[in-house]
Amino acid sequence: MTIVELRAGESAESLIKRFRRKVTQDRIFSELKKRRYFITKGEQERIAKRKGIRKARQRRRRMARRQRYG
Repeated sequence: MTIVELRAGESAESLIKRFRRKVTQDRIFSELKKRRYFITKGEQERIAKRKGIRKARQRRRRMARRQRYG
């Protein structure tokens, strides 16, 4: 749970800004999006596999680009 307390002499706007920054750092919204709908274990595995394939493809592209220019 994210807790932000009002500091002495702090405005409401800066308090809200600090709260938003803290929520972003704690990755609360990304966790909320993940848990929004129930996903079966098989679907989670398929998603993870697709994500891994995408990362591997990006890694290969990056390495190829480095070899060309480096």
